[in-house]
Formats: sequence, C-alpha cells, structure tokens
Amino acid sequence: MRKRLTKKAKKENVIGYLFIAPQLIGFVLFVAFPLVFSLYLCFAQWNMIDMPEFVGLMNFKAIFQDRIFWKSIANTFIYIAIVVPLTLFSSLTLAILTNRKLPLMKFFRAAFFLPMVTSTVAIAMVWTFIYQADGGVLNSVLAVFGITNPPNWLQDSKFARLAVSIVSIWLKVGYYYIIFDAGLKNIPKELYEAADIDGASTWRKIIKITVPMLSSVMFFVTVMLFIDVFNMFNEVFIMTSGGPDYSTYTLSMYIYFYAFSQFDMGRAAVASWVLFTLVAIVTVIQFKIKKRLVYE
Repeated sequence: MRKRLTKKAKKENVIGYLFIAPQLIGFVLFVAFPLVFSLYLCFAQWNMIDMPEFVGLMNFKAIFQDRIFWKSIANTFIYIAIVVPLTLFSSLTLAILTNRKLPLMKFFRAAFFLPMVTSTVAIAMVWTFIYQADGGVLNSVLAVFGITNPPNWLQDSKFARLAVSIVSIWLKVGYYYIIFDAGLKNIPKELYEAADIDGASTWRKIIKITVPMLSSVMFFVTVMLFIDVFNMFNEVFIMTSGGPDYSTYTLSMYIYFYAFSQFDMGRAAVASWVLFTLVAIVTVIQFKIKKRLVYE
C-alpha cells in the first residue's frame, strides 16, 4: 500500500515544484507549444493576423512543387560539402601547428577566436566590401598580380556560393580550433615520446597518434558543423540575399522568406519541419557510423 505523505513531505514537494516552475513554464511556452503549433500550421494557412485556416496537404503540395525549395536544399548540401571538411581541416591544422610553447601564443588563440564573438552582420558587411567588383580589396590585390578581369564575386552565380562559403569557414574556424586545441592537450605525452624513440616522423605521429586520439573530438565537431551549416543564414542574407538567381539561397532563408516576407506561416512551418527532418536524419547516420570511426 502507498504511504500517505506527511504535511512536511507535501510542503517540500510544493517547494520543489515552485523551484522548477520557471523552467517548466519556459519549456511549455517556448519549446513544447511552438513545436506542436508549428506541426498544426503545416496543415493550415495563417498570416499571423487572422485565425489559422485548415487547408490539408496544400502546403506540402506547394512546397514540393516549388523549384526554389529544391534549389535551397541543394545549395545547403553544397555548402555542407564545402564548409564542413574545410573547416574541420583548417581548425585541426591550426591546433596542431600552435600546440607548442611559442611567443604570443595567447594572442594568436584570442585572434583566431575573435570572429566567433564578433557580430556576424558586421563581418558579413566587411567581407561584402572585400568582395566588391570595383574597388574591392580582393580584386585590387588580384590586379597587382596582373589579373585585370577578376570575377564579380557576389554577383556571379559561379563564384557567389564559394565566396559565401569562405566567409562561413572563416567565421567557424576559431571556435573549433579552441575545441581541437583543448583535445590535443588531453593526449598523453608518453605516446609521442614513445613514437620519438621509435623514430617516427611528424606526419606519422599525426596520422597514428593525433588523429585517432582526437577522433571523438572530430566526431563532435563534425556533428556541430553539419547543424551549423544547415542553419546558415546571416552571412548569406547580408552578402547576397540568396542571389544571384538563388545560387546562394539556403533552406533557412526559404523559411525566413515565407514566414516574415510573405507571412505564409504554413509553408514556412513545412519547410522548418523538412529542415528538422534533414538534420535528424544526418545526425542519426553520423551516430550510426560513430563506432567505426571513433576511437574510444
């Protein structure tokens, strides 16, 4: 039989619930309710003013028949193919090169991390000036080397995606560099000392010791990078607004456009759930192959 709670126990329970009440209320208001409501909006039409109107599968039909929607998904995966490996390689390389006692090392670490704590909008505006076709810093430098007809970086669909990817890599490298740097400090020095005794080269120590011992860190960084790129928005919106010809358009921009420009919350909700599904599928696949790639 269940024991009846004493008055003191009941009072303690009430106090405990009062302590967790702000967190529970915040979870219901800002997580649970928006999640359920967005699922309902997938089957409704709502302009944020009138009452939502149930329309069945019309939003799904409109989304999946939209050429721009599929192009935004393709662009997102292209960004992943460019940004994820290059950011991973760049941040790991920087961490390996600076993993030693050198003058001004604290300054370099702070400098590498600085873009991560700087406003993305400000950085995107600076890079927009760098990429300007006439009078831009990059094209002026190229002109010094005799390239008199440089590309129009942000207005040419052949180069715009690459230009935005470079900025995204530059923004992310510092953060993941710090993570790799912390991971390198946890590798036992005895492993490198034993490798030195065996006459192993620097490259062989990196391949046989550093990379395997950092595999769990690399897995974490890869998962986070995929999520970062799936949600890439600020730099694209400021630098190109998704152009030219939607060549830099991302799924996050597609959601923003229909939600806050067209006030079509139904289509935006469907696109949001598509984004969530893609992130979930990719993350599950990554965890499925974790045992094969991660040294534990």
